[in-house]
Amino acid sequence: MLVTEKNKIKTYYQALLDREPSYVGIFYVGVKSTSVFCISTCRARKPKLENVEFYTTFKEALASGYRPCKICKPTENANKAPEQVEEAIKMVKENPKEKITDFQLKQLQISPELVRRWFNKNYGITFQAFQRMYRINNAFNELKEGKTATDTAFETGYESLSGFGYTYKKFLGKSPKNSVAENVILISRITTPLGPMFVCATDEGLCMLEFTDRKMLETEFKDLQRLLRAKIIAGENEHIKQAKKEVGEYFEGKRKSFDVKLNAPGTDFQKSAWQCLHTIPYGETATYQYQAEKLKNPKAVRAVGTANGANRISIIIPCHRVIGKDGKLTGYGGGLERKRWLLEHEKSNL
Repeated sequence: MLVTEKNKIKTYYQALLDREPSYVGIFYVGVKSTSVFCISTCRARKPKLENVEFYTTFKEALASGYRPCKICKPTENANKAPEQVEEAIKMVKENPKEKITDFQLKQLQISPELVRRWFNKNYGITFQAFQRMYRINNAFNELKEGKTATDTAFETGYESLSGFGYTYKKFLGKSPKNSVAENVILISRITTPLGPMFVCATDEGLCMLEFTDRKMLETEFKDLQRLLRAKIIAGENEHIKQAKKEVGEYFEGKRKSFDVKLNAPGTDFQKSAWQCLHTIPYGETATYQYQAEKLKNPKAVRAVGTANGANRISIIIPCHRVIGKDGKLTGYGGGLERKRWLLEHEKSNL
């Protein structure tokens, strides 16, 4: 849909000037003078306000005669990793005991440089570190099943037991022998129409679903590791796979409630507030006052807002459905434009 509301156009244009990542997927800007369309984080020279128009989907921008910008690549970067990166990730998942080399990537016409740049930008780690995390996760599971550290080390591709032990301890904080009873938090990445998200889970259930550009993300990671007494490493389990499937169905408008098991650590009050959020029906909104009264503590409006802000499982625990007493959108870690989009998405799919 072409955006015609003046205030929204003004907001979107400022986000374009600021290269604001929280607007990735919220709008696509068509530049009349060049006939290309971009996402909010594009590094190209910024056009004048009178030379742009905004769309809510890239399909509408394409239908209006615009072609994708070669700099920001909106049809790729707004939603998912480039095809070559997806193929590299697939290789790691299908060969968790092997080290994927640059030579192997090149044989499949995959650019190692492209893969490295993407991982540094989107995960904050190298592709090799991502691989090591997957291999260590695989080793951790084998050790829990009773396999010896020696067998696991050499089958995972390490040339020495000491090298395996050093890398293992670096990621999990303990030696192979002392970590079998420990818990780990697995982290993966999911793509959505509103930008990429990190999804984390333990054996007990899903513990995080957050947009990758959330400002307090590093703090959330630290708190999660402290509360669950576990280290975060790359990997997937059944909870993550189920979450990816269900979130995908939600964005397609096919799912209105979630079945994936949750493992959300917090205080008793926080857990009560999060449980209360599940009582707000899909496509509807409620106020912080409603939530406080539902908790039989009408004066705890501010405490409820703080508890909602501490929610680490976006969308599934629907804090986006809570609005101010005056009906205005307030307080959403993923950005108010995402909150508005989610509410409009649910209303349109009732």
